[in-house]
Amino acid sequence: MQHLDDATRTELEAAAFRRLLRHLDEHKEVQNIDLMILADFCRNCLSKWLVSAAEERGAELDYETAREHVYGMPYAQWKEQYQQEASPEQQAAFAARQAAKQERGQA
Repeated sequence: MQHLDDATRTELEAAAFRRLLRHLDEHKEVQNIDLMILADFCRNCLSKWLVSAAEERGAELDYETAREHVYGMPYAQWKEQYQQEASPEQQAAFAARQAAKQERGQA
């Protein structure tokens, strides 16, 4: 993508991000813990990254507003409607992933 000008690259990256949000919205059955186990990020991470990007640019964006953008609704509503209790297997897999990260010094 180095052959693209900055504006075009930014537009493509923004479009890809919007598509990622739509994809996550279309797959609410995929729980955050599943994302954390498999990819080491979740919807909350995306929200935090948005807040961080805003801060880097001197823009105001609070975490709850970013969360609402990522989840497509207030987080409390999403949690009530779609979040399931993590199973013992999910909790164990997440703990194992976190332990492996600590061993590699990535925590």
